[in-house]
Amino acid sequence: MELWSIWLSGFVLIGLSLFATQRLPSQRKVPNFNQKSALDSRNLNITFFTAPKPFFGSTGTRQTLAVRSWLALSPHVTVVLFSQDPSVASFASGFHSRVLVDTDIDFTFLGTPFFHSMIAKSRSFPSNVSVILDPETIIISGFISTLNHAYDLDHDWLLVASSRNVSDFPFHLDESGNYWQRDNGKRMKIQELQDFLELNWQWNRCDTRMIMAWNSKEMPLHNGVLPPFLYGKGIHNNWIIHEALSSEFRSVFDASWSITSLHLNDDFDPVGKVSTALDIETRNWEHIGNSHIGALYGSFFYTEANYSSLPRLLKCGDQYVIIDTRENIVYPIGGSGPGNQWKEKILLSWLRKRTVSCIGGLKSLNRISDCSLKDQTKLSTPLELPFSLESLLSATADKNKTIVLTVAGYSYKDMLMSWVCRLRHLSVTNVLVCAIDQETYQFSILQGIPVFRDPLAPSNISFNDCHFGTKCFQRVTKVKSRIVLEIVKLGYNVLLSDVDVYWFKNPVPLLHSFGPTVLAAQSDEYNKQGPINLPRRLNSGFYYAHSDGPTISAMEKVVRHAATSGLSEQPSFYDMLCGEGGSNRVGDNKCVEPETNVTVYFLDRDLFPNGAYLDLWQKKNVRRACLKMGCFVIHNNWINGRLKKLERQVSSGLWQYDPSTRMCLHSWHSIKLILREH
Repeated sequence: MELWSIWLSGFVLIGLSLFATQRLPSQRKVPNFNQKSALDSRNLNITFFTAPKPFFGSTGTRQTLAVRSWLALSPHVTVVLFSQDPSVASFASGFHSRVLVDTDIDFTFLGTPFFHSMIAKSRSFPSNVSVILDPETIIISGFISTLNHAYDLDHDWLLVASSRNVSDFPFHLDESGNYWQRDNGKRMKIQELQDFLELNWQWNRCDTRMIMAWNSKEMPLHNGVLPPFLYGKGIHNNWIIHEALSSEFRSVFDASWSITSLHLNDDFDPVGKVSTALDIETRNWEHIGNSHIGALYGSFFYTEANYSSLPRLLKCGDQYVIIDTRENIVYPIGGSGPGNQWKEKILLSWLRKRTVSCIGGLKSLNRISDCSLKDQTKLSTPLELPFSLESLLSATADKNKTIVLTVAGYSYKDMLMSWVCRLRHLSVTNVLVCAIDQETYQFSILQGIPVFRDPLAPSNISFNDCHFGTKCFQRVTKVKSRIVLEIVKLGYNVLLSDVDVYWFKNPVPLLHSFGPTVLAAQSDEYNKQGPINLPRRLNSGFYYAHSDGPTISAMEKVVRHAATSGLSEQPSFYDMLCGEGGSNRVGDNKCVEPETNVTVYFLDRDLFPNGAYLDLWQKKNVRRACLKMGCFVIHNNWINGRLKKLERQVSSGLWQYDPSTRMCLHSWHSIKLILREH
């Protein structure tokens, strides 16, 4: 009996040990997930967003390989290319509905898209997962499996992954896009590609071209407003990661060890052309632009100190785990019950046998050490750029050498942006802004507007008290005629438009058709009947001047007279061109200046109404009333005060900019505008 009791006790103890072992977290049974598992065939709809360069030369080759690698991941992948370049549209046409080109976001005047606009637009696409990545990132393997496991988490997440750099990648996808093969046509297995990369890759310690993916649910990526970063300049990725962590809306982890992706090294000019002075200026602008944006909108960026402590998502054998290296804790993914993936914490020691090979080198792989962004985001000096008036004119003028010019100060910066956004919507690209103060200059640079600073502009400009009739208004208006004269002397035609002129359609072709020695200007006459060229009724806030000898001479007379006048420039236009009291009037809508023989043509008010004509601004639907008349523009004048003017334009619906998001208003989002005093 004693012997039997010993044996029975032994069996009981063994049974209890086995039961206890099964209950330990490290021994929890984890499904064997692989590329053929049910989880991996979930058919997630995934949308890739990127902004490629033109598809020319080696850059086009690398981008083509990258996009095809994304499409090869799953038949449920869609690619959206943000670009205005015709070569991008031509490339996308070969992939039917799987590759789309989107031009309905904010771009700089040189075609660089804004990152904050790309993020906002991504929300309008229905998909389970959204991805933003560099257009040359080639994805080999692990991406779909990683996303499927991340999608199984019970918490919203943001996944980031850095890529490897290789100097040579002698593989390409076959015509079907299903298999990788060598140049000789030999089909390659994924493991063979990975073995090749193991021998030929290196981390780029300072490379900020990372993959960013998130589950597309209602929870935003971060709290607050995304600054107007230029896409592809790196800092925006760090800003997103930092803000996502700070807001705690989502779990953020690094999946660089579970996704095999790469970049091909490139040591030559990707566009395949000789760099011009404007190219160099543009690169300088884009380089310092994001740094200034970072400093202006928050200088605490995600640096190597906390990047190295970001939780890692990786695959150890057949199991996916998230490793918190700070706390020495492993979170397995794929529990037996729904919603409990984050409820169990497993010490590294429990999983050491299974994961030691995966975990061992993590802490030593600090990919971005010595790459702090702190120095890049110091706003030590004002944003100064080498853009000259001549370089901007040559870059922005249309085929007829015509420029659409406006002159603005900082008090009207939001109205300036609404004006710019409207012209962007109309595909008017020959726009140029003259900033009369440093604040407007910096603001315009950061908004991607072609801008130059007038060194002779008055400095004592009131923020709120610079409307019609004030001394400030008189000083500012005289800048406009002087700048127009300078530009027409350089050989360019000029359409001068104040920022409070709303455009319904592009008037440049019509105005250009009047031909040389004709200055076409808006009439400020408010009476519905009678002549529109009465004394002092020429509006100098909207006119078209040809670059020809007689027009230049006529403009010189206006500028000289305005310089000695105690009034604004507007009376000088009329008195010098139409004669004091209208002595040079011809009929009801013209004047002829006798010395230069320049004709001043007063534009039809049905097509170019001023702010008092037919009480259009008081109509219930201003847009409909104007379009019924065939209006090209409507001037928001004949109202006193900046705030009243701003309120009238916003309330009428003729407003194109949301200052709270720093974006133009697009058809794909609905933003409630709030008038607030700045």
